[in-house]
Amino acid sequence: QVKKQCDQKLLIRMKTKCVPCSLNLDTQCPAGYTKITNGTGTPDCRYYLEIKTFTLSFPGCRHRCVKEFEQPECCQGHWGPDCMGK
Repeated sequence: QVKKQCDQKLLIRMKTKCVPCSLNLDTQCPAGYTKITNGTGTPDCRYYLEIKTFTLSFPGCRHRCVKEFEQPECCQGHWGPDCMGK
């Protein structure tokens, strides 16, 4: 039995929106993503508050999220929608 389908595993990474660290505890990743940071997340961003004519910038936190995705792919030497071509 020759293997015809060699699916590729892809890891899709994303970060949540930057918010005040104290409010980031309950932040969830989008559906299908897994949160890989704990607590208040990573303090590596800034969020902005507009007050009339001023925009203030504050240090904030965000979470990192990952999603595993399998991309169908044929093994070398095979092709086509069902990977039967040789």
